[in-house]
Amino acid sequence: MDGLNCVIPDSERVIFDSNIEEKYLSDTLGRLRGRAEALVFPESTKEVSDIMKYAFEHGIPVTPRGAGTNLVGSTVPADGGIVLDLSRMNRVLEIDKETFTATVEPGVVLEDFQKLVESEGLFYPPDPGEKTATIGGNISTNAGGMRAVKYGVTRDYVRGLEVVLADGSVAELGGKVVKDSSGLSLKHLMIGSEGTLGIITKAIVKLTVKPQTSLSVLLPFDDLHTGIRAVLNVIRGNLDPTAIEFVEKKVVNLGEEYVGLSFPYKDAQAYILLTFDGDDTEEIYKRVEKLKAVAEESGAKDVLLLEDQKTIDAVWKIRGALVKAVEAKSEQEPVDIVVPINKSAEFIEYINRLEQETGVQMVSFGHAGDGNVHLCVVRGSRTQEQWEEDRRKVLAFAYDKSSELGGLTSGEHGIGLSKKKYLKKATDPLNLQMMKQVKLSLDPKNILNANKIFD
Repeated sequence: MDGLNCVIPDSERVIFDSNIEEKYLSDTLGRLRGRAEALVFPESTKEVSDIMKYAFEHGIPVTPRGAGTNLVGSTVPADGGIVLDLSRMNRVLEIDKETFTATVEPGVVLEDFQKLVESEGLFYPPDPGEKTATIGGNISTNAGGMRAVKYGVTRDYVRGLEVVLADGSVAELGGKVVKDSSGLSLKHLMIGSEGTLGIITKAIVKLTVKPQTSLSVLLPFDDLHTGIRAVLNVIRGNLDPTAIEFVEKKVVNLGEEYVGLSFPYKDAQAYILLTFDGDDTEEIYKRVEKLKAVAEESGAKDVLLLEDQKTIDAVWKIRGALVKAVEAKSEQEPVDIVVPINKSAEFIEYINRLEQETGVQMVSFGHAGDGNVHLCVVRGSRTQEQWEEDRRKVLAFAYDKSSELGGLTSGEHGIGLSKKKYLKKATDPLNLQMMKQVKLSLDPKNILNANKIFD
């Protein structure tokens, strides 16, 4: 590894062996741990390219990472080698108001970027729950979030990419153009590939005009089944909501305790939380009036317009902290299964029955508008041996049920190390073979984030 000092002469940006901090060998959960002989902090595309040329020549595995907020082990250096931390490549290179695009480096933090573009009267809609994640990480997992029901996911906002391939070659994919039917869409291969096909060193992302008004509405229900069924009526009602989130009362209680704030309307067992945005306030309130009629017909106990800023902040802060609230109580396994939206209620009902049958607590919430169900499978007081056995059992049941309903293994977290066996079981062998062929064509020595997604 001494050759890295030739590539990056700054000794503070190349760290070897036992001097590497533990956090660089894991993900945000910290339960999967890898090993690495070197940790490198590049500051330019040329440095990334030179590092990859060195690694390719010597057959050294390379694990790229951003902020390390991944939940499935995608940033764990399972095979040793080099950890390539891109967090210092964190410049916003351009905000182009003529083409409604921004050009950014991969280490730009999402929340910082959103604040910057909004200060310019613009808007970057992708809004995954972890705002301290980087843009490069979001692209690598095709992150979704709460606003996906109206605005789509990260993939829908990537116009162009600069990518360093396994052999150090630098590829320019896409650009500032809106349309592209010029051959195979190589850009889209990179999005969601978890750093297995190339290392993103620059991204051109689409921006929109910032909405002038946003309104949050809370629908309380006597049970989650009724609430989830109501979501289909909301979508059919052509109300154009920005977000549709569902959460059970038992989960809200954990969130309230964790952040020290309160949810309105205590007399409910489940909630649907919606937002509406746009430039015409009158039009938004017209949509909310239509929502009231749909909600009443769908069994909602009330329709609460959240117009007080303190209440709005409290509700969304509680919703945003649910995973951390569960984790503060007990070790848990986060799951982000996605099913067709008309199967969401059936899937959650199955999970609730599974919880009763197995005695394993499973906390559910998520994006009701796109069928993305987030589960926290909770360890509780189990011994390590009991936890391993029970977790394996309930996860197998959950993933099998999602597959039966036409769902997929991951909606936005990715596969990484944690979900490989579930992906393998649920995916057509031909599809897996095609994935592997793409991987080997771009990374013939299998050094880029090796053994992630599939073996």
